[in-house]
Amino acid sequence: MSGVLAHGVGGRGDLPIPLFYAYAGAFAALVVSFLALGLLWADSRFRGDRAGRVIAVRVPARPARVLALLAALYTLGWLATGLADKSGPSGPSTQDPANAGPYLVYVLFWVGLVPASLLLGPVWRALNPFRLLPDRPRRPLPRRLGYWPAAAGLLAFTWMELVAPDPAAARTLLIFFAGYAAVQLAGTYVYGHAWLERGDPFEVYSTLIGHLSPIGRRADGRRVLRNPFDGLDAVAPAPGLVATVCVLLGSTGYDGFATAPAWVEALQSGPLGRTGLGTLGLLAAVTGVAVLYAACLGAAGLIGGTRGLAPRFAHSLVPIAIGYLIAHYFSLLLIEGQRAIILALGLDAEPDQNVVAPAAIATVQVLAIVLGHVAGVVAAHDRSVRLLPPARAVAGQIPLFVLMICYTVGGLTLLLAA
Repeated sequence: MSGVLAHGVGGRGDLPIPLFYAYAGAFAALVVSFLALGLLWADSRFRGDRAGRVIAVRVPARPARVLALLAALYTLGWLATGLADKSGPSGPSTQDPANAGPYLVYVLFWVGLVPASLLLGPVWRALNPFRLLPDRPRRPLPRRLGYWPAAAGLLAFTWMELVAPDPAAARTLLIFFAGYAAVQLAGTYVYGHAWLERGDPFEVYSTLIGHLSPIGRRADGRRVLRNPFDGLDAVAPAPGLVATVCVLLGSTGYDGFATAPAWVEALQSGPLGRTGLGTLGLLAAVTGVAVLYAACLGAAGLIGGTRGLAPRFAHSLVPIAIGYLIAHYFSLLLIEGQRAIILALGLDAEPDQNVVAPAAIATVQVLAIVLGHVAGVVAAHDRSVRLLPPARAVAGQIPLFVLMICYTVGGLTLLLAA
C-alpha cells in the first residue's frame, strides 16, 4: 500500500513509558472508575435528548451543502484526472502519488470527520449534499431496516481502504463513490431524508461521533450546549446499531493487526491471495468484536434478570470506537493531511514529518484508548442502574467490565506491538 494508507501508528519505540506501564495504567484506570461508579453512582444521571442549555446559533445549511457538493466534485475531478492521465502496463489502477484525490478522501474526509464531529456535532448531516434533494418520501422507512444499510456501507468503505488491491487508485475510488451515490439517490427518492439518517454510512458515522460533542440538539430540535454524556445517552437503540459500531471497532482493529509481520507474510504467500485472506481477516475482526459483545451482554442480562440488553448498551461502544479511531489515525491526519492540502492547492512544498514528536503521538494514542474505554464504562454504568434491578445493577456490570478490559488490552496490543 502507498503512503496515503500507511496510518502512522507508532511502535513501541515511540512510547514515553515502558509497555508494561501502559497496560498497568489502563487497567488501573478501568478498575478505579468501575469501583468508584459502583460505590458513588447509584442512580441514572444522564437525560439524553432532554438535556442541554439552549444556544442561539443558526447554521445556513443550504449554502454549506452547496460548498460540500463543490468540494466533492473537486475531489472527483482529481480522481478523474488520475484515471485519464495514468498509462502504462498497469493501466489506471495504479496510484498516482501526485493526485490529491486519495488524500482528500482517506485523510481530510474520512479521518477529518472524527475531530470535526467530536467538536461540532454531526457535521456531515449539515454538509451532506444529498440533503439538497427534495424530502418527498414515497413510503416510510421500514423500522427493521435500521442502521443495516449504514453498517454495510461502512464495511464496504473500510474494505476498500484496507483490503482492496489498489485502495488509492482513481478507478477504485470512482467505482465506490459511483455505487455510493446511486444507493443514496435511490434511498432518498424512495424514503426521503429519513434514509440519509440511517442509510448514508458517512452521515451515520459522523452522527454517532457527534453524540459526544458538547454541541447538540434536544428532542424539540433546539440547538444546545450539553454534557457530552447526555448526548451519548441520546443514541437510540435500533436494528443494526450494534453492527455499525462493531464495524468501526473491528475494522480499526484489523488496521492495527494488518501491519504485523506474520500477517503481512501470510497475505503475500497465502493460497487465498492478499485480497481473499484480507477479506476474511477483516470479517473475522468485525465478527470477533460482535461475538464478544453479544456474549458479555448476554451474561449481563442473565445476571441482571433482564433481556434484550445488547442494543440498549451499543452507545457505550461509541467512545471506544472514537478512541480507536483517534489512536490509529491521529498522526495520519497531522502528517498526510498536509500532503492533501499541498496537492489540492498545487503548492510547492513537502509535509513536515516532525510536526509532532513521536512521544506526543504515543501519548495521544494511549490516552485516546484509555479515556475512550473509561467513557464507555461510565455510559454503561449509568444505563445499568437505569435498566437493571438495584440489587443486581453492579453485579450485572461485571460482564461489561470484562468486555472493556478485553477491548482495552486488545486495542493497546494492536497499537503498541505493531
